[in-house]
Amino acid sequence: MPIDIKQIVTERLGENYDLHERYINPTLVSVQRTIGFDKVYANARGAYLYDLDGLEYLDFLSGYSVFNIGRNHPAVKQAMRDVIDMDLPNMVQMDCSLLSGVLAEALVKRMPAHLNSVFFCNSGAEAMEGAIKFARAATGRGGLVSLEGAFHGLSMGALSIMGNPHFQDGFGPYLEGCHRVPIGNLPAVECLLATAGIAAVIIEPVQGKGVETPYDNYFNEVQRLCRQHGALLISDEVQCGLGRTGKWFGFQHWDLEPDIITLAKSLSGGFVPVGAIATRREIYQKTFNQMDRCVVHSSTFGRNNLAMACGLATLQVIEDEGLVENAARMGELLVSRLNELKERHSVIKEIRGKGLILAIEFHEPRELALKLGWKALHKMEVNLFTQMVVTSLLTRHRILTQVAAHGLDTLKILPPLTIKEAEVEKFVTALDSVLKDCRKFPGPLWDLGANFFRHSLRKPAAVR
Repeated sequence: MPIDIKQIVTERLGENYDLHERYINPTLVSVQRTIGFDKVYANARGAYLYDLDGLEYLDFLSGYSVFNIGRNHPAVKQAMRDVIDMDLPNMVQMDCSLLSGVLAEALVKRMPAHLNSVFFCNSGAEAMEGAIKFARAATGRGGLVSLEGAFHGLSMGALSIMGNPHFQDGFGPYLEGCHRVPIGNLPAVECLLATAGIAAVIIEPVQGKGVETPYDNYFNEVQRLCRQHGALLISDEVQCGLGRTGKWFGFQHWDLEPDIITLAKSLSGGFVPVGAIATRREIYQKTFNQMDRCVVHSSTFGRNNLAMACGLATLQVIEDEGLVENAARMGELLVSRLNELKERHSVIKEIRGKGLILAIEFHEPRELALKLGWKALHKMEVNLFTQMVVTSLLTRHRILTQVAAHGLDTLKILPPLTIKEAEVEKFVTALDSVLKDCRKFPGPLWDLGANFFRHSLRKPAAVR
């Protein structure tokens, strides 16, 4: 008898955290329960999640930018149904599938003319692994330069160029020849390019973890130095590409011409994972440079029909619904409204980002009561204040956000590109309310922060 997925979900929805605690990651379950993120979501549409009681939650996290077009978009669902109904041959491997060619064509049409060759894989980390290999094959060099604070994935090559030590601890040794420089430090890049046999410099136009960008012409100067020294420029567009920043690709804010870009996350439409590498034809052919090397780099599931259909539908939705332009408009509105909050709440230090990848950084406030609470939490752990705000947004206002990165006093928002003014106002009003409550020290919000610290001192739950 065929498995009945609908029956399984209907009968067992609510067991989520118990199952994960028993069979998957009990430490993650412990964290989610501690910070109040142990919600059971029953369904989702557009910018909203819905729990078992039918309560709606505004999703300003978007699965880390997977759901640029919103959750469960009908156009992507229909594309998948069509592929399944057609009984197409899939992953024959020793053929050239139609849909992968059509998706490659669709991507190339939306990119600068020099990026005319595409390789498909399954994720952002896998795309970065391939980009590293392409760069090394094209240049004959091994060195790589990345920026401090960068996040390029958690596989070994991507981890080797990671700019965040929190994710590296315990997993070394890493690839040789990997160098990290402070963002904005041009002399350090120039020195490495001149002396270290560098194949590529790797950037995120907007860093995913801290939502940082350098001074205005830094990336342009990095590109100039790469050209001067024969190195390639790789732009990691996994999180900030496909409209997130208010342009199709983040590098377009600086009119860059990267030699390689990586894509993933939102290209999937939120259903079937798909990643991509786009590059110049001459770089591509340095990897696949003769007949016996035609599959020297490959990905078993990379060109599967469902993933390709999702990618095609997603690109069409972004274009048809004007989501790139909407991201620019709503981003400007959010920044404007949040800067108004900054005038009223001294705990807000800065609003930064581009389009709908935005960060709200906090610092020690002026008000005495709030200052006392801030100091008390920071003696315990650096980002407890921000986690307190994030938890309050979820539990009191049903808005899902995140702390930007480990050790940062920064709240990050990644709403779907489909949001309208109503969602902007809902978020700003909720954040205003939470920050007003923070002025009541001592008070329940500060008790919440102290409770986080007490839980962090406990050992992870034992595996049963």
